[in-house]
Amino acid sequence: MIRHSATHPELTDVGHGRTARGCGLLAALVMVAALVLAPLPVGAQAPAGAGAPATTTAPSGLPLPRFVSLRAGEVNMRSGPGVQYPVDWVYKRRHLPMEVIAEFQTWRKVRDHQGTQGWVHQTMLDGDRTAIVLGRTRTLRAEPDSTARALARLEPDVIVRIVVCPGEGGWCRIKASGFEGWIRRVELWGIRKGEVVE
Repeated sequence: MIRHSATHPELTDVGHGRTARGCGLLAALVMVAALVLAPLPVGAQAPAGAGAPATTTAPSGLPLPRFVSLRAGEVNMRSGPGVQYPVDWVYKRRHLPMEVIAEFQTWRKVRDHQGTQGWVHQTMLDGDRTAIVLGRTRTLRAEPDSTARALARLEPDVIVRIVVCPGEGGWCRIKASGFEGWIRRVELWGIRKGEVVE
């Protein structure tokens, strides 16, 4: 029997019909007043287009754009690539997916699923692939098929770990709070169109 976990209220056990609310991003972000604005340093790469299939190679040797996740439970997003730049936002959700769109030395310009952009130090980012559930409550299924058995309901803004995303078929296998199953790729933010995760 699958039981609802009180420590992870974002999931609903289909068998028992329980519902719960996800944790919205607005509650997870704390806005910090920016005291001084300074120009970006020369050498920062221009952001890649959102959803663009093409990638380029960054100075780190990694592709741009690419998805990462937040390593810590509190991460500062700055207006520029350095501690001399003011903090614009403080993220309070570990494992939140981010898209790296530019690099400058040890700093990464990132974008969240709501389009907010800023600079984060590379030590605050992890290569673990996560995604966030978009729009409305989604169904986690036992197989990559819309008629397959439902395992759980995932509320909007729930963070999930990507296990595998084949290049074709439109489904990703994910893990979330002890559940593992399949969800449609278009219901997630944190995976590019046509991208393969193995």
